[in-house]
Amino acid sequence: MKLVDDTTKGSLDSSALAGLLLITATVFALAISNSPLAPIYDQWFGTLLEIRLNAKSVLEKSLLHWINDGLMAVFFLFIGLEIKREVLEGNLSTPAHAALPLVAAVGGMAGPSIIYLSVAWGDAIALRGWAIPAATDIAFALGILALLGSRVPASLKVFLSAVAVIDDLGAIVIIALFYTDQLSATMLLAAGVGVALLALLNRLGVHNCIFRTKVTGDSGGK
Repeated sequence: MKLVDDTTKGSLDSSALAGLLLITATVFALAISNSPLAPIYDQWFGTLLEIRLNAKSVLEKSLLHWINDGLMAVFFLFIGLEIKREVLEGNLSTPAHAALPLVAAVGGMAGPSIIYLSVAWGDAIALRGWAIPAATDIAFALGILALLGSRVPASLKVFLSAVAVIDDLGAIVIIALFYTDQLSATMLLAAGVGVALLALLNRLGVHNCIFRTKVTGDSGGK
């Protein structure tokens, strides 16, 4: 009798491989950053890449910004979708279960920040970095769990994912409130419109990208 079917086994294997690649890339990055190749490494990440539609419509960012602002946004999208599924029908579907990662995330932000403040107290410049330890590196947290594979219960992975996502969202709010000189009202409005549109589509029962609403009841066999 198989305890794990082939599909689940393949998923676990791919997750472990992703975690192994993450840790390996991190070790190489740390080694290069602390070697004579560090200037070349930094220069490579500073390479400018652009998307050009015409002479006036040009989006230009460094490779580092494409990773941080582009790929990480996609990463958080997929993590957010996983958390949404758990909230709707999984391990976070009840208020009691959802409250635990929320409380843990708040404690995970407040605890390290308080420790930082206690150590840096008296240094006006150092105190400005109080929010640095507040964020959790969700990619590494999930990568380490992926390396452990089936030895880690799925509920623990969901819990840690929820904690890390809430923690990072809290860190983003902290950055916006305490480390941003000027908020862009236009971008906030655009984000609000996007959220409202998604909420409307969800309310209408839209389940695919061609805006076809969910059909309920008798469809007459068509």
